[in-house]
Amino acid sequence: MKSKTEFQHEALLESQGVQDILKALARGLDKEQLDFSDDHEGEISLSPEGLLHVKVRARDEGDRQQFEIKVRWEKRPKSVSKKPPNIR
Repeated sequence: MKSKTEFQHEALLESQGVQDILKALARGLDKEQLDFSDDHEGEISLSPEGLLHVKVRARDEGDRQQFEIKVRWEKRPKSVSKKPPNIR
């Protein structure tokens, strides 16, 4: 399969199918390796490690409800001092 820098997949699934995806994501985060693939979009591998920025959002718009989970990280985290500045 073709390797890409972006992967997207959309489907209509029962609740159990969504749970399976969330469990697979949890297993991949535990291993610090997420491999995404399907027959149409190719494949992409991500290596989440270190501190992860997490954003959770939920909306109720009357007839439509949804939630989103966004996780991001830096491949090469910026070096940040672990000591406070000297202030007088």
